[in-house]
Amino acid sequence: MVRADISQWPGRLLSIIVLSLMSYGQHVQAAGEHQTHSERQASMALTITSPAFQHKGDIPARYSCDGDDISPELRWSDMPAGTKSLVLIVDDPDAPDPAAPKMTWVHWVLYNIPPDAGGLPKQAASAGLPPGTGEGLNDWKRAGYGGPCPPIGTHRYFFKLYALDAVLPDPGEATRAKVEQAMQGHILEQAELIGTYKRQR
Repeated sequence: MVRADISQWPGRLLSIIVLSLMSYGQHVQAAGEHQTHSERQASMALTITSPAFQHKGDIPARYSCDGDDISPELRWSDMPAGTKSLVLIVDDPDAPDPAAPKMTWVHWVLYNIPPDAGGLPKQAASAGLPPGTGEGLNDWKRAGYGGPCPPIGTHRYFFKLYALDAVLPDPGEATRAKVEQAMQGHILEQAELIGTYKRQR
């Protein structure tokens, strides 16, 4: 009887090995599918770019107070599902001196941008904002774009794009603080483009 049991071991062992290999193969396949899905999600993340300058590159003087002081062309893509509106905030966290910053200076506030806009044209103020877009006040206390105008050193300018799951109510005299408060709990995704500028004088 013992000899009969021993004689069956090779077959049983082979079955165990085959089952283990099949289980491992299914695990690897599942992990591969999960990784592919994650990579696909990463590749489809919300993005904002500009043909005027590269990310972390120099902003041309034309878009500053030393030039025409017009807004650069902006492009965005890969809106998350459920996006109902977009918010764009442009600010400078290096004010007044990047060696000793004391405040973040707001250059542009736009809200309720329709998600199918795809971007903004150069000199958007005169070219026309997408229908329904609202403009908030910048730190010059006026609506619209105000270009880089650093008093000293090289400053960074953050173009922050937010995809929201709602259209914001009219905040009246919209400031950055009011817009940020209104969009709390509604942000699906965000992206940013950074440019730098130093005055040549």
